[in-house]
Amino acid sequence: MLGNKKLFLFDIDGTIALGPKLFDGSHQLLSYIEKELGRAYFISNNSTKSEADYVKYFYSNFRYRTTANRFVTSGYVTLEYLKQHFRGGNLFVIGTESFKQELRQNKFTVTDSANLSVDCVLVAFDRELTYRKLENACTILANTNVPFLATNPDLRCPMTSNYIPDCGAICQILTSTIGKVPIYLGKPSRTICDICIERTNYTPEETLVIGDRLYTDIACGINAGVDTCVLYSGEATPDEVARSEYRPTYAFDNVKQLYEALKKASSQA
Repeated sequence: MLGNKKLFLFDIDGTIALGPKLFDGSHQLLSYIEKELGRAYFISNNSTKSEADYVKYFYSNFRYRTTANRFVTSGYVTLEYLKQHFRGGNLFVIGTESFKQELRQNKFTVTDSANLSVDCVLVAFDRELTYRKLENACTILANTNVPFLATNPDLRCPMTSNYIPDCGAICQILTSTIGKVPIYLGKPSRTICDICIERTNYTPEETLVIGDRLYTDIACGINAGVDTCVLYSGEATPDEVARSEYRPTYAFDNVKQLYEALKKASSQA
């Protein structure tokens, strides 16, 4: 039941905000959760920002104070996976310079040249994408059997007035060319949900995933065995929900409607 939820896992872009602007009702909902119900965490497939970056971003843009452990990103999950399986390895990376620098700081060797001796190919969101990077990735994937990894399957990244290609769209180019499909490490993998539940000691029954995309946010919650809520303020539409295999437990037009419904449900509970 909605009124019994204690741990709220929010997607960010398209769910509580668009770019540097919070949606109406977001600040009230987050404050209400923290004061009356439990904890708000933020689960993002954006690999370009670290947890510390998000803390600064939330305060400078939203005037919302929080801490780094409230964020679990696809970048964080990817880094932990690489530490476990390729510690100190040589990685071919399609990604921003800031993302690659974070990998180097964690003792990985990073390249975007056609080096056939790399330990894996890793794709992330990359606004610095070039055709040469794609060509080199194809060369490696076509001529080796190294693992093909990606931070997230999102096809498009929301901007203030349009969308731009995200990690999943870049991967589709490579898959269409080479025929290999990556292992996606961020949402919809249940790992992000599991980390949040482990950090807080709340139960899956007390947890709610809130997002605007069915194939990442809602699928992530379903894979983790927790209730989900879609908001129609981003990518998903009611028609898409009706056709999708990823059916949310709850659906609202926007975060303000969720806030009002949650207050009502909590008072009744």
